[in-house]
Amino acid sequence: MIEFVTPDRYGEFAGDLAQMHRLRYRVFKERLGWDVDGQGGVEKDAFDALDPVYLLYRADDGEIRGCVRLLPSTGPTMLRDTFAALLDGRPISASDTVWESSRFALHLAADAPKAAGGLAQATYELFSGMIEFGLSRRLTDIVTVTDVRMERILQRAGWPLRRLTEPAMLGATRTVAGYLSVSRECARRVRTRGGLDGPVLSVPAASAAA
Repeated sequence: MIEFVTPDRYGEFAGDLAQMHRLRYRVFKERLGWDVDGQGGVEKDAFDALDPVYLLYRADDGEIRGCVRLLPSTGPTMLRDTFAALLDGRPISASDTVWESSRFALHLAADAPKAAGGLAQATYELFSGMIEFGLSRRLTDIVTVTDVRMERILQRAGWPLRRLTEPAMLGATRTVAGYLSVSRECARRVRTRGGLDGPVLSVPAASAAA
């Protein structure tokens, strides 16, 4: 299940959001070795203070095992304000129809169910949730900064990244920025490859993406 957490629901999901920040620490600090803040075993940054939307993957045991953060491109974004070096001085436009995704993370058991391309089914669920969110907000695209490993995963999932920049080394990570299309065709393709029967978001917004 993908929980859809908007700022007005932060209190309702306080425990789940705390799990999410601990999950992000395990993934980004411990597993990937990224240069992120990790005081107290949680990972947070300035963008978490901007009232983002969070999508949380809840596993069958009730625990939060995955997440992604979404913010409008009309405000501060990681690409514009943190990873501007990727743009090589080129401006990037802001639009009401484009949001930015960041902090995509999954921490799953080794025997977690798999789907097409050898990817975890949870990966498809989070991707599908992102597209459903985009459709519910009438977005055309989601912009993101990711590593080339995730770029390959997106390709295998049937949701390819349209590169905005060429890959560049940021620290020890080969990083690329690009756009992910939001459309009903994208939703259908990801659901089909992931073996998903329909919308995955846990709120009525999912019905707009059916």
